Amino acid sequence: MARLGENDPKSLIDRSIRDVEWFWREVVEELDVAFQRPFDRVLDSSQGIAWSRWFVGGSINLAHHCLDRHARGASGERLAILWDGEDGSSRRLTYRALHAMTSRAASALRRLGVTTGDRVGLFLPMIPEAVAAFLACARIGAVAVPVFSGFAAAAVAARLVDCQAKVLIAARASVRRGRPIDMLGEALEAVDSAPSVTHLVVVGREPANHPAPTGRARPIDWDAWLESEPDDVPSQALDPETPFLIAYTSGTTGKPKGAVHVHGGFLVKIAQEAAHQADVRAGDRVCWVTDLGWIMGPWIMVGGLAAGATVVLAEGAIDYPAPDRLWAMVARHQIGILGVSPTLIRALMKHGLEPVRGHDLGSLRILASTGETWDPESWRWLFENVGGRRVPIINLSGGTEVGACLLSVLPVCPIKPCSLGGPALGMAVDVFDPQGRSLKGGVGELVCTKPWPGMTRGIWGDPERYLATYWSRFPGVWTHGDWASIDGDGFWYLHGRSDDTLKVAGKRIGPAEVESAMATHQAVAESAAIGAPDPIKGDQIHCYVVLKNGREPSTGLGRELADHVAAALGKSFAPTAVWFVAELPRTRSGKILRRLIRQAALGLPLGDASSLENPEALAAIAANGPT
Repeated sequence: MARLGENDPKSLIDRSIRDVEWFWREVVEELDVAFQRPFDRVLDSSQGIAWSRWFVGGSINLAHHCLDRHARGASGERLAILWDGEDGSSRRLTYRALHAMTSRAASALRRLGVTTGDRVGLFLPMIPEAVAAFLACARIGAVAVPVFSGFAAAAVAARLVDCQAKVLIAARASVRRGRPIDMLGEALEAVDSAPSVTHLVVVGREPANHPAPTGRARPIDWDAWLESEPDDVPSQALDPETPFLIAYTSGTTGKPKGAVHVHGGFLVKIAQEAAHQADVRAGDRVCWVTDLGWIMGPWIMVGGLAAGATVVLAEGAIDYPAPDRLWAMVARHQIGILGVSPTLIRALMKHGLEPVRGHDLGSLRILASTGETWDPESWRWLFENVGGRRVPIINLSGGTEVGACLLSVLPVCPIKPCSLGGPALGMAVDVFDPQGRSLKGGVGELVCTKPWPGMTRGIWGDPERYLATYWSRFPGVWTHGDWASIDGDGFWYLHGRSDDTLKVAGKRIGPAEVESAMATHQAVAESAAIGAPDPIKGDQIHCYVVLKNGREPSTGLGRELADHVAAALGKSFAPTAVWFVAELPRTRSGKILRRLIRQAALGLPLGDASSLENPEALAAIAANGPT
């Protein structure tokens, strides 16, 4: 504000929205973003807003900005990564050590034949090697494809097949609640179903009951793979629009969507958010409780390292071996910026206040949150008991496809409980009514009317789906899929998804994936999955199942079907309830109306049901009970 001559935050936000090209040029200068060749033009939307290109004519590499410039000289001894395990053990990597590991991994990938544009799957928990592998892909122009570490083999394979990954880097195991989780077994099975994968690299500890290597891609040990590689491989200078990340998210129908993100735009937007929204500075210790397969995994790596901070990685359950693990981490590692989700806080609240009060949390100066909407009780619990009424909760909301946030509280602005403040810097967001008119005083669709650097460059391999999903509702306007409102004081709030996407503990999955897994059971004719409110997780999954002729519903079969879905997608996505019905409500064209199923099941107003072919199916669902 001082440098640009703005008198207050609102005037800066308003100017950043009026003139996005001016603002993002100023961000590059303010944060000294390391373009290897200067750009000629900030923004080119000549092909339409949906296909906007940023920083035209320049060259850049995300890994160069996040790592190389910090690894030289005295700053090379600054701590880059601090890993924390469930048992209290830790690992530390300086910027110089992380640079060396990343260089070796980049060289090793090249020896496997990975070149610019090739996709590399990352099936890893939050460990230092995950950061090195992620940045190694960026270093050579390959595309990193993070996969949620809790997925089962079929879900991993679906993503590898969709992006035609050439290499998979997977952990042998992770640890959760004191038990080793065999990730290599899932990886081996996934690779057997993904013909494009020619090599499997495995990292870390041996799991219990280690499976014998089978199939085409025999495991390569990470340490041996890196042993003879050089420790100073230059970052490749790339066009800013070069893809570096495919982040998978799920929609209401069809297969998972691979949101494509690029070196220049993602770097500039995330670096700006970390610096201005979360107030991350060089030398800070910053932790976001997340997974590599959730967009906040890449966010914390890119944002934290771009600022020259120390990124604290937490592997395993955050309330094991004792309910105070998170708060003990904050005190032990002197964490200054802590990112959480409302789901996590609701889960920790059940342990009471003793775990919090047993630790000095004075190092905290920013609490950040995203993932789903807050409830007032949980928000106040975090603000009062963890932050001591002195630490702001920087509530922000965006998404995998946004690559960043649309809405955010700023540390220098007043805050209302549960609010997202307002538009993030440089983000021309609005709330639209069904006719596409700006809406004040009511709940409508959250939209964005101008491009931003971090926006996805499409859905991998499916440009038409990208346009249909985000740009078709209101032409030339990004429709995000969230309900939003603005109160009389100008504070913004979210009210959940406006589509059918399920959000379980902050992880999104489409009904189609659950239904596809359910359909592989021999007893199932068809099914529909919906999200029911859960006080801890946000959504829990309920499945409505039509059985094949000759199969009778039973409690035992319901449990069997839930276990069947868990085996396919991972335990996180096991249905909480399986309900048996004679038929599913559908349109005349055969489309299943999940929205109406959810409304009927929860006793909510149905709204427009004019397209329904069989209204008796809704009555049966409303009267049904869990099995």
